[in-house]
Amino acid sequence: MLDVKSHAPHDALRVLVARFDPCVIDVPRGRARIRLQVGSEHWDAFLQDGGVELVPADPRLAPDALLSADEETWRRVAGDVRGGMEAFRKRRLEVRLNLHLGVGFLAATSGMTDPGRLRFDSVPTAEGTISILSAGSGDPVLCVHGLGGTKASFLPTVAALADRNRVIALDLPGFGESDKPLSAPYDAAYFARSVFALMDSLGIERAHLIGNSMGGRVAIEAGLLDRRRVDRIVLLSPALAWLRERRLKWLLQLPLPRLGLIQPTPRWATEPIVRSLVPGGADGWAAAGVDEFLRSYLTPRGRAAFYEAARNIYLDEPHGENGFWTRLASLSCKTMFVWGRRDALVPIAFMKHVQRTLPAARHVELDCGHVPQLERPRQTHEAVREFLP
Repeated sequence: MLDVKSHAPHDALRVLVARFDPCVIDVPRGRARIRLQVGSEHWDAFLQDGGVELVPADPRLAPDALLSADEETWRRVAGDVRGGMEAFRKRRLEVRLNLHLGVGFLAATSGMTDPGRLRFDSVPTAEGTISILSAGSGDPVLCVHGLGGTKASFLPTVAALADRNRVIALDLPGFGESDKPLSAPYDAAYFARSVFALMDSLGIERAHLIGNSMGGRVAIEAGLLDRRRVDRIVLLSPALAWLRERRLKWLLQLPLPRLGLIQPTPRWATEPIVRSLVPGGADGWAAAGVDEFLRSYLTPRGRAAFYEAARNIYLDEPHGENGFWTRLASLSCKTMFVWGRRDALVPIAFMKHVQRTLPAARHVELDCGHVPQLERPRQTHEAVREFLP
């Protein structure tokens, strides 16, 4: 049961709300309820029309995001303009449900005013509206998430590189807060065109790309489609075309109905299954990542995009004139691959095939699974900083 005492809110929360800057947070539907937990007390920051009001939490109303920490952590957050993000990175402050809104609230109440501060935006592009978070200044770096992920999976990367680069993490179409068109092909070429469309809207002619999992496949495709617009590429456990037989290929090539649009997917049934499949899915970064996945997957359009993108990864042809491995040999961008020795989705055994195909590529091995930037952030970002000019 929430504590909804009628006394005044904690001083730290009043300080944060007084610093609220609507220019750095994107509230997609114009209003949001951010629940703030201080020990056993709960208050809601209600965002609407560019303003914020702090009210006692109403247990009958579900929040869009939940931020929780002890009293001392909230005092530090209020007393230091960088305190919110620092507490979040060190896991003293937990953000759950919607990371776009939760972390956006931290950015909007940080009190920072420099041009390179963390901010969230919705950007109209030729491929629809794309949601981004960005920070820093300098040569642009675009970060592309994996299947079922969102831009939030690159928050540590943005923090690690923003002192010398303009770092932009995006929600691919079909995921997170970006548009989810039903007619989109959701394949690597489509996603790569979406990255270029975002660059056009932001006035970026050329950028470095960092991609994790499916985002790595998108970064490779972008480098193959237009070498002039892509500088260096960092591939974190990238999705690569399968080299072994795909027994379900015949089935997935059939004109199947868009299962995601009609599939009954109640949260009470879906969430326990997803959390059980993700190691540590009940707490920490893994739990927040599951929150992000469920936000899209529990919507019909989000499911349709997820299934179509997953099908295209599975059907990626390895050989032939237009096969992935045939085309990969022509990738001329300077490229670094980061592999997880415990990655069950993209086994490190793929590295030998990449070495044969791209002998000039750099390789880094880490003791981690499929998401190096979250599992081994220090080693991953040290390697990235060394690789980028």
